[in-house]
Amino acid sequence: MCRELTSALYEREVIVPSRNVIREFAENEYYHVYNRGVEKRIIFVDEQDYTVFLGLLKKYLLGKQTSKTDRHRINRIDNEVQLLAYCLMPNHFHLLLHQTSIDGVNKLMRKLATGYVMYFNNRYMRVGGLFQGPYKASRINADAYLHHISRYIHLNPDDYKTWPYSSYQNYTGKRSQEWLQTQWVMELFDHSPAMYEEFVKDYVETRDELSVLKWQLANNPDD
Repeated sequence: MCRELTSALYEREVIVPSRNVIREFAENEYYHVYNRGVEKRIIFVDEQDYTVFLGLLKKYLLGKQTSKTDRHRINRIDNEVQLLAYCLMPNHFHLLLHQTSIDGVNKLMRKLATGYVMYFNNRYMRVGGLFQGPYKASRINADAYLHHISRYIHLNPDDYKTWPYSSYQNYTGKRSQEWLQTQWVMELFDHSPAMYEEFVKDYVETRDELSVLKWQLANNPDD
């Protein structure tokens, strides 16, 4: 049953109908943001690709200046949007974001998509779009669904406990990244990694809330 569930999660890159794609974002809200490769193509071929994508997230969230005299400083935007959870799969990715400014999500996603496509096309000597259109986003009711969305994201890979390209190990205390903010979710578990591990494991075994989560993602009446 575990393998059947996680295999289904692996294949379900996008489960939100396009009619629910958000065009206008609000301040102080949570969003599940995702996209996949055009024609479901592979967008992360090897470890380097995953590393570059995560490096871009870090760079745009925290900012970067190559030298003290660098005029092209990238201003950090983690005061406008925060990354709460992520999972990168071979042909798609999921991000859980909280934005505090009206354009925080858009700023991050524009920079991320542009930077990664430029890198990918240059490395693999290709031209054109890499993703299946603009990214998709669903607004999350933080009180009722925030922890469930983090669990859904982390359960994408079959080997979710050891998958290196998700934030699951941050939540279980095995890794720390300054550009990832886990506190909003972990405070729901008294900041206990063991409680969070059990929460995720329970979802694999019981699947009790799968239909509820599908409803939240696909049929949010407020979107």
